[in-house]
Amino acid sequence: MFEKVLIANRGEVAVRIIRALRELGIQSVAVYSTADADAQYVKLADEAVCVGGPQPADSYLNMQNIVSAAVLTGAQAIHPGYGFLSENSDFAELCETCQITFIGPKPATIALMGNKANARSQMQAADVPVIPGSTGFLKDEADALAIADQVGYPVMLKAAAGGGGKGIRRVEAPDELSLAYRDATQEAELSFGDSRMYLEKIVAPAKHIEVQVFADQFGHVVAFPERDCSLQRKQQKVLEISPCVTMTATERETLQQIAVRAATQIGYLNTGTIEFLMDQDHHFYFMEMNTRIQVEHPITEAVSGVDLVKEQIRVAAGEPLPFEQADIQLNGAAIEARVNAEDPNLDFMPQAGVVKQLKLPGGPGIRVDSGITSGDMISPFYDSMVVKLIAHAGTYAEALAKLTEALSEFELSGIASNQLFLTALLSDPTVQAGTATTNYVTEAFLPRFKSQLVKEVS
Repeated sequence: MFEKVLIANRGEVAVRIIRALRELGIQSVAVYSTADADAQYVKLADEAVCVGGPQPADSYLNMQNIVSAAVLTGAQAIHPGYGFLSENSDFAELCETCQITFIGPKPATIALMGNKANARSQMQAADVPVIPGSTGFLKDEADALAIADQVGYPVMLKAAAGGGGKGIRRVEAPDELSLAYRDATQEAELSFGDSRMYLEKIVAPAKHIEVQVFADQFGHVVAFPERDCSLQRKQQKVLEISPCVTMTATERETLQQIAVRAATQIGYLNTGTIEFLMDQDHHFYFMEMNTRIQVEHPITEAVSGVDLVKEQIRVAAGEPLPFEQADIQLNGAAIEARVNAEDPNLDFMPQAGVVKQLKLPGGPGIRVDSGITSGDMISPFYDSMVVKLIAHAGTYAEALAKLTEALSEFELSGIASNQLFLTALLSDPTVQAGTATTNYVTEAFLPRFKSQLVKEVS
């Protein structure tokens, strides 16, 4: 087992990893930017090293400085968390070159699945159902037009190296495709240095269903109960649910088998998430794979009883998984709400400032993942998520009630948040029924919510 691990991240995920390391008896090293010098995770870690200025490119994306910090402190491994360098194959390879264990998959796997077109090809080879669309990369606009005509509109143009909603364009008709193709390729080139595109038919209405997989170095692969991540705003998740309310036990088993087959096809190592669309007839289609731990991993931990971060560290250290597929049982239901420092009155614009007061909820079945406390400064340089509230209970309805109560107890003053938006979403009949699809928040819920905000202001 490792004696010391460096966390190449910040905020609540850094706190989460530090706690797991402590429970395993492993020393922790935090890295921080000048903007995070007084952050909670920096104080919690056994050691901390400043790796650059407030801009992510100067600090949390600075591979050389982070690896140097690991070498300087004698860290034997690096946990990348999520975001930043967590899915950067060059970073994983640099760690390997410097004989530092990267707590995650192999660099080649990250590169393979990070290219969405290559990932589709791999899944097709494993007989995993994929969304109808292109095979490999699009050659040009004419190729995109021909494939779109074949699969039928509407379609989605996507950057092969994409992420974060960049390089994506929805196309409703042939006369829109040319401009969308040029805009998407330009954005992809600017965002990723890779203008290659692929095309998929839009499957809608649909649910966004994802499956956590775990593989060790001995060929053992398991899949966990699914997460329903359909509640999204601008392709960013706001509430996550496990299990999916509308799926059957038989469908769950089938999807887990598909996920294991997918992970086995690519020789996966450590944990990752395979994302699917589920259409109205409950057919599943592979979308992409995230080769890291996810923001919403706590709900999987809640319903399975497995500490995913601890297992990440153990597997990276060469230990076998201590469980088999038959051991992964579904226990109740869990829901996660992402509390963001953003103002719904200003179209959810991210907010920066000082947290004057923070009151966190508690009680049976409530988990809070946070990296802030009263008096902390919310920086404008990073992601706006500040706290995750997780509720676990015997049923979905009970978990909803617990999370609603937790949100009513939660207080964050000094800075605007999306608390009222989350509370309203939890009380929505479609959300309570568990039937919301990926377009529900944007097309149905938000117009009503914004109308209510206007009435309250006036």
